[in-house]
Amino acid sequence: MTGDAEFTSIPMRWVGPLRLSGDVVGEQQVPLATYESPLWPSVGRGARISRLVPDGIRVTIVDERMTRSSLFVAATGADAARAARRILERQAELAEIVAAQSRHARLIDIDTEIVGNLLFLRFALTTGDASGHNMVTLAAESLMARVLEWHPELEYGSISGNYCSDKKATAVNGILGRGRNTIAEMLIPAALVSEQLRSSAARIVELNTRKNLVGSTIAGALRSANAHYANMLLAFYLATGQDAANIVEGSQGITWAEVRGDGDLYFSCTLPNLIVGTVGNGKDLPGVEDALTRIGCREDREPGGNARRLAGLIAATVLCGELSLLAAQTNPGELMDSHLRLERRTEGTR
Repeated sequence: MTGDAEFTSIPMRWVGPLRLSGDVVGEQQVPLATYESPLWPSVGRGARISRLVPDGIRVTIVDERMTRSSLFVAATGADAARAARRILERQAELAEIVAAQSRHARLIDIDTEIVGNLLFLRFALTTGDASGHNMVTLAAESLMARVLEWHPELEYGSISGNYCSDKKATAVNGILGRGRNTIAEMLIPAALVSEQLRSSAARIVELNTRKNLVGSTIAGALRSANAHYANMLLAFYLATGQDAANIVEGSQGITWAEVRGDGDLYFSCTLPNLIVGTVGNGKDLPGVEDALTRIGCREDREPGGNARRLAGLIAATVLCGELSLLAAQTNPGELMDSHLRLERRTEGTR
């Protein structure tokens, strides 16, 4: 950190442990920094249920990439289309440029979009354990220079043309990918749904459809159908030194639930745009370093392994909080009563 930085204290607690399987295995407590104190027991309820289920929360990392879209200007749309075709034919050469300047960045895809005479190239890279904002920008600078060398008929437009898309709620990230696409899912026996959540699988599934799917649709949500992913994301991001503005796209996710078997509940949270990392700016602060160490994200793993673990822990934490809130909302008055009791108890201990 540079300059005379000041720090704001945010209450933080360790919640759990959560029981996990799949791409993240074992039991792990998680750090949540938030002013919304009811979030801790809410996530804690979901974590408790995970420990009562043999496989706990199964985590799957579907994909990982970071993107930067660069903007070029052609004389005509025909010129832009012609250049785009030729650039895609030389993707392997562009990949060599990226690999030569970075130990961890690798160019894996290029997507194009043309609007009139404007050509957008969306570069997708893997970035190891970094979230990759700066890494992809540096790579894009070199790639732009080479493209302009190949195609003097193009002009520089911008290093970032918003087709990336960074810290904005857009459709492109969910369709083409940006960050770590992560799924957390859990199968909860009917008895546990009744005892621990004071609800039923049928009621939770019905509420999820009516609230998260239909309600979000009429509100105009963009590739998003969930109750409050942003709450858990922000708390986890602040505790582990993430760029908090990335909860904008990170909270674009879908909650899906089904009744299985004899009243069991299948519950899942899909987060396609988790932009997180375990190295980079802010990660060396004492509190952040301690948190990353305690959650097992400072281990000697292959590049990207610690960041994938972090993404899996975040997705599982989101599931815990989402499940708990939806279950509470199946019972009239429970949500408000819980907030009043928990917040008053917190105020009394200050």
